[in-house]
Amino acid sequence: MPPEIDIALSFLDHGRGLEPPKQQTAGAAGVDLLAALGATETVTLEPGKRAMVPCGIAIALPIGFEAQVRPRSGLAAKHGVTVLNSPGTIDADYRGEIKVILINHGDSDFTIRRGDRIAQMVVAPVSAVRFSEKETLDATERGSGGFGSTGR
Repeated sequence: MPPEIDIALSFLDHGRGLEPPKQQTAGAAGVDLLAALGATETVTLEPGKRAMVPCGIAIALPIGFEAQVRPRSGLAAKHGVTVLNSPGTIDADYRGEIKVILINHGDSDFTIRRGDRIAQMVVAPVSAVRFSEKETLDATERGSGGFGSTGR
């Protein structure tokens, strides 16, 4: 098991009382993000519609890491609900509320309630990059072959 990364987390007022994100099993890559709606509030996604759902938390990732917001496979498979900008990226210097843009690709309304698991978040290392302009690039077997060029 890789070493744990300590990530500072703050609950916003509307997120208080919800469970903090945690890995559900020892081998899980992601942590569940929960909907931080009011106790009686719901968000109903009609087919083809989208909504930004608050999670009620803000985090402070260490420099050199990002968090990716990804769909939950069960919501996608059972209801056609997924993360619209998947994966959404949370940068290490972002300190605002984590929100999830959900879209309903299914054929029925989907209702979200407080505490529902709406997405998963995976924390991953990132590299600092610098680009240097060159007149030519080294050749590869693939070359400039793009979409579908390596097979079906």
